[in-house]
Amino acid sequence: MNSYDDKEIYISDQEIISLVTAWKSQVGRNPNDDEIARIINNLVEEEILYREALKLGLDKEDRIIKRRLAQKISFLKQESIPNTPTDDELTKYFNENKDKYFIESTYTFTHYYFSSDNNSYQRSLTAYEDIMINNIIPNADPFFLGKNFVDMDLRKIESEFGKNFSLNFNNIKLNTWTEPIKSSFGHHIIFISNYSEGYLPSIKTVLKQVEIDYIQTKRDQAVNKYLNNVKTEYKIYINPDLQI
Repeated sequence: MNSYDDKEIYISDQEIISLVTAWKSQVGRNPNDDEIARIINNLVEEEILYREALKLGLDKEDRIIKRRLAQKISFLKQESIPNTPTDDELTKYFNENKDKYFIESTYTFTHYYFSSDNNSYQRSLTAYEDIMINNIIPNADPFFLGKNFVDMDLRKIESEFGKNFSLNFNNIKLNTWTEPIKSSFGHHIIFISNYSEGYLPSIKTVLKQVEIDYIQTKRDQAVNKYLNNVKTEYKIYINPDLQI
């Protein structure tokens, strides 16, 4: 929509087609004549309200508007980056960022949980002895995340059970019950049934994600470069005595 005068509103064919296309995508059919008229009328009313708001200075000191405009210019700078990187560029990016694509080691395990509210260590120790010596299923407490966990890496285990708990997994043997292990919630005895070693996948298997990451990185760099260039044109004043 182009404005040649404060009281003149010009609506381009492209704007109408774009709005109608968006409407069709949401509703799943072509709009009828009345619906097209409402689409155009809404666009006109939005432009009028926008101009009247500018007259009243409502765009001043509004954090939402400032953020939206900042996002818009960021998008414009990002769009200047080509969306078709070469194979060499993607390979170089992959080799420089292998940590992003490394598949962490995972564990599949089951556990019995004993709440810290009820003598967790002694109960879990008794349960361990019962299950190892007498093959007796322990009378454990219910755990809010469940009993069985499949293909969990150490980061996920740490987020669910706590860091001290996850550190024990490096020393646990497969297919045998552990002695009591403390978590953020109490004590557990654990049985790991499967362990998958971490590995770096070939670039072919993660090529699409590498391309997405590469393009986003280049777009972020374009915005940062633009900001660094224009920052030199500004003087920033901040109250040094401000107490927060």
